[in-house]
Amino acid sequence: MSAETAAPPADTDHDSGGRKVRRVVAVLALAAVLPALYLPGLVHDFFDLKIYMRAMDWWAAGNPLYDYVQPDRVQGELYFTYPPFAALLLRPFAVLPLGATIAIFTTLTCVGVVVTTRWLVEPLAARHHLPRLFILSIGVLLVFAVESTRETITFGQINMLLVVLILADVLFAVPRNGRWAGVGIGLATALKLFPGIFIVYLLATRRWRAAAVASATAAVATLLAAAVAPRDSWRFWTHELWATDRVGRTDYTGNQSLFGLLSRITAPTEPHRLPWLVLVAVVVAYGLWRAVRATRAGRPLVALTLTGLVGALVSPITWTHHIYWFIPAVVVLTDAALSADRSTPAGARRRRGWATLAVGTSAIIVYGVVSFQDWGVAPVRTDSPVEFLLRNTYVLLALLLLVTLPTGGVRVVGSRRGRQAGRSGARGATPSGGGARPGR
Repeated sequence: MSAETAAPPADTDHDSGGRKVRRVVAVLALAAVLPALYLPGLVHDFFDLKIYMRAMDWWAAGNPLYDYVQPDRVQGELYFTYPPFAALLLRPFAVLPLGATIAIFTTLTCVGVVVTTRWLVEPLAARHHLPRLFILSIGVLLVFAVESTRETITFGQINMLLVVLILADVLFAVPRNGRWAGVGIGLATALKLFPGIFIVYLLATRRWRAAAVASATAAVATLLAAAVAPRDSWRFWTHELWATDRVGRTDYTGNQSLFGLLSRITAPTEPHRLPWLVLVAVVVAYGLWRAVRATRAGRPLVALTLTGLVGALVSPITWTHHIYWFIPAVVVLTDAALSADRSTPAGARRRRGWATLAVGTSAIIVYGVVSFQDWGVAPVRTDSPVEFLLRNTYVLLALLLLVTLPTGGVRVVGSRRGRQAGRSGARGATPSGGGARPGR
């Protein structure tokens, strides 16, 4: 036997051990960066949650809920702006010590981050034979690093509860057409009006039963609040809902909606409503058309992401902590990059394109728009193109993703075909149907 044929096999155990060490180092390094990212948010000091609790104390003392007002250096005056059903759920927390309420809200948000990230990345790991625990750990840490999560935690917001309800519905209940399909979206809509865009999505995709359940759930929750607080409910739905001045200055950089962008162009005066409504109509029609295409292709995660981006763009007020939807966009782009056929020049170009967009989006949403910038409180109109781009980063990124996300990109979480693809991938089969298709 020659020396070449007698050479010992590679030390695969050593290689495996080295990979594990590198993965642990990567996770620890990312975890070590997180505290620095949260430093700017410490000044928020759970500001929004404290407003909720003060408003609940005011309400419990027999005062009209929507008369509560608190001075603010940026917005002038702040009010309680959520629907009455949200007030019903918040009111019991007012009897607890503030520290306990903060601990409960923070814990629930953290649990929500872990659960929803697992829903997003585990099927991705299975399809592409990636180490599940490592990918989940990196995914959770990255989601905690994103500005929207940091702002949600440090302001004491309820956004992650809405995300859990919407994702559970769109990714699991709706594709299975179960009896509970639509309930999560309905509850989220009753808590905060933004999720109502997902009822429009259900109608656009002809999920008639789920749309009816979502609408009925939102209506029942709203009527329950009306039975408990009829005067406050009447006032909210007939007046406060339409009083956009109650939610703050629309030209403030933290408002990353189309209306916010237009407000920064026309500041200090508000923009005309007609151009905004035209833009809203175009974005809703185009975004939901692409979401319908994604749904028909069996890609509920892509459809969910497109619908969430549409909602963020068309809402008059979209604070930075509202825009969770960049996170599933990164998952969609990562899956498309990993699924692209590298053996052809066109496939290699697509892989580089999706990967670049995924990394770029991740970098933008981690650094953020307002966390590390002090835009001040004066009207924010500017003639500087660079400053204009910086102040409207999320709006422009959302528009870019609305056009470029591959509607054939992810055969996904919650669907029967997605679970079968994940199982076949775990057995060593080549993942099927996960890649972006030309022209989609």
